[in-house]
Amino acid sequence: LAGQGFKVVRFEFPYMREIRETGKKKAPNTAKVLLQTWRDVIQDFGSEGLIIGGKSMGGRIASMAADEMNMAGSVTGLVCLGYPFHPPGKPEKTRTEHLKELKTPTLILQGERDTFGTPQDVAGYTLSKSIEIQWLPDGDHSFKPRKKSGITLDQNMEKTVTAMTGFVRALI
Repeated sequence: LAGQGFKVVRFEFPYMREIRETGKKKAPNTAKVLLQTWRDVIQDFGSEGLIIGGKSMGGRIASMAADEMNMAGSVTGLVCLGYPFHPPGKPEKTRTEHLKELKTPTLILQGERDTFGTPQDVAGYTLSKSIEIQWLPDGDHSFKPRKKSGITLDQNMEKTVTAMTGFVRALI
């Protein structure tokens, strides 16, 4: 997105910073801490037209903060890369309750083979009409396809950037 002329800001959750600094594995912070981290980042960098997002858990937490911060006038849109709809192998343990009423315009980019939610899994969920899902051919949770598919990771990443660019431009 930065290559398309958009200002992009990255940050680390506290547990990720600790892992980077100590080299020791650590469990993620509580949802309360992760949500507050998002609020702080939005407050520091937010302005009208801000689009937030993240990969996997980062996108899930962003989706939990989006409507709150949208109501405050800071967030215009949300992009989730590889949303964790459920833990791998446990499609009955969904992480979608808040997505039923999500009002913030949202783009979810998901690999067709993502163990956190396949097209078949997601088809059975009730999701807000504000959510658009684009499926990346034969992609896993990191959008990587199998060699035998004839699709490359670069092709899926190009589709990802194109989809995000179109979504962001439509919002702003």
